[in-house]
Amino acid sequence: MNQRDCIFCGISQGEITSNKIFEDDQAFAILDISPKAPEHVLVIPHIHVGDLINASLPEFQAARHCFEIAPQIAKSRGLGLSGYRLVTNQGADSGQEVPHFHLHILGGRKLQGMG
Repeated sequence: MNQRDCIFCGISQGEITSNKIFEDDQAFAILDISPKAPEHVLVIPHIHVGDLINASLPEFQAARHCFEIAPQIAKSRGLGLSGYRLVTNQGADSGQEVPHFHLHILGGRKLQGMG
C-alpha cells in the first residue's frame, strides 16, 4: 500500500472525514471504528510510517511522538488512574490492518491478559 491508498494519510490530509479527538502538528487521534474496549483510541502520525524496521529518522521521531502524547490522550479520556494498554502491531502476521504505524490506547474496563 502506498500513501495515496492509505486511509490514515487520507484522514491526516483531510481527504477522508473523521472525528479527531486530538491533533497537533505531528500526530492526531481518532476513536477506533471497531473498538476492542470501551475506550479504544488510535494515535497516528501525520507522516506515513510504513513500518519501524525500515523507518528513517523522521519516521522514528514521528512514532516516538505518538508514545509521548499517548499518556495525555489517555488521561483526557479518563484512563489516567485506572490504567490502559498501549499496543502497536507491525506487519500482517500481527493483525495490523492499516500499514501505517499507529498506537492503540485501550481501556475503560479491566483488560484480559496478553499471554
